[in-house]
Amino acid sequence: MIALRQIKETLSICKVPDYTLVDLEEPYCFTGCTPDEKSLVCRTEDVPANASSRDDGWTAFMIEGILDFSLIGILSRIAGTLADAGIGIFAISTYNTDYILVKDENKTGAEDALRKAGYLIEN
Repeated sequence: MIALRQIKETLSICKVPDYTLVDLEEPYCFTGCTPDEKSLVCRTEDVPANASSRDDGWTAFMIEGILDFSLIGILSRIAGTLADAGIGIFAISTYNTDYILVKDENKTGAEDALRKAGYLIEN
């Protein structure tokens, strides 16, 4: 059984022109940089003043444990379960694990769908 832990922090997804005002040492700080954009996911209280766009009100579920790179389909099955329930996600992967973000208003529906699919949700 795969366990997911709900992160208690409320998160925001942002677009920033640069990372100069981002404190990379704050918990739940995720960055993504491409030739076209610089993205940031962080606690809502840590959104930098230079964010050019932001979407607040996200809840995250972390897959418990360290995921081996040879594991296949874990994120896909979670995403499919939530898609079947009509819930959109924003996914983030770190070296150790994956995080699935849902809008706060979908948190209860996401928990219900995941539990019904056999996932253990730890709050």
